[in-house]
Amino acid sequence: MGSRLLPLVLATAALAAGAAGLGGLALWLGLLVVPAAAAAAFVAISDTLEGRPALLSAVTSGVALVLVVVASAARQNAPTGSAASSPLATWGLVLALLAYAVPLVAWVLEPMRVPRRTRPQRLRPAEVDELLSRAA
Repeated sequence: MGSRLLPLVLATAALAAGAAGLGGLALWLGLLVVPAAAAAAFVAISDTLEGRPALLSAVTSGVALVLVVVASAARQNAPTGSAASSPLATWGLVLALLAYAVPLVAWVLEPMRVPRRTRPQRLRPAEVDELLSRAA
């Protein structure tokens, strides 16, 4: 099982390289993100299929994989030598990073979840009679 942080780190590096104007490095880092994101998505989906509570991670990893592929395709098809990188590639990586951050935010906010209180069930008259007869 590979690291689930690897696609996050590579996507961040690709976004930073694109913002710095290093289009070639951003392209290669973006292409390296794709197999790492696919591996993370496959691991999360297999964990969900095994019954582990990883549904949120599986969904967000799958969404991030799609966004990384779209960003890599947009960066590959961008005009060579252009001053600005493709906005689709930049937004694809930004949204992929946000998708990778959703499980972290859910994990941080999990202790704040308030459990629901259930109302006690009312006993039927027959059950009340049975309990009273046992007590006597």
